[in-house]
Amino acid sequence: MDQVQEVRRNRAVVAASERVETLMLEGELEEADLLKLCEDLMHRLHRGTRQVVLDFADVSHLNYRGVRPLMARTDAFRRSGGDVKLSGLSPYLAAIFRAAGAHDAFELYPHMNDARAAFQLARAPFV
Repeated sequence: MDQVQEVRRNRAVVAASERVETLMLEGELEEADLLKLCEDLMHRLHRGTRQVVLDFADVSHLNYRGVRPLMARTDAFRRSGGDVKLSGLSPYLAAIFRAAGAHDAFELYPHMNDARAAFQLARAPFV
């Protein structure tokens, strides 16, 4: 069963299931907000979380300076056998990610359910 928790300070809402955690971001994310998100991701990684979806559907702007630290945290997840997938990026936000050098650093999905399903498909047994 999914559990939802609001984290107003980081302007994110977390929907967690037993295997994939989804952080639903909102508003304008400044560099400091993205650095706090990176810290939160590292805490989750240390607690055993390996699969995270960052949903940007309600984000109107983000500071490009926070993209590289986010890439570094994603690499840490991958080294631990997990991943961070992005969903809901508008063309504007996708352009910011590309301009920051993250054009191939993340798997992008139109909706958070698509990103969550990608984790499920990755571990589905072949018949």
